[in-house]
Amino acid sequence: MEKREPYYKFKGYLAENRIQQKEVAKLINISQATLSKRLNGKGGDFTIQDLKKICINLNVSAEIFFNY
Repeated sequence: MEKREPYYKFKGYLAENRIQQKEVAKLINISQATLSKRLNGKGGDFTIQDLKKICINLNVSAEIFFNY
């Protein structure tokens, strides 16, 4: 499994808005542990369907997933 950059902007957004990782995990039907791995650049990546659900339900732009 290849390693990539963590989702720093998205992690920051969750912290700033007091959104718990378990809420996001439930939204996309994965465990909190799996979400944590994905956020930290380990254990796979989000699907397009996951990103759509997150963006719509948390009212964020998909750009938050890009580290630039």
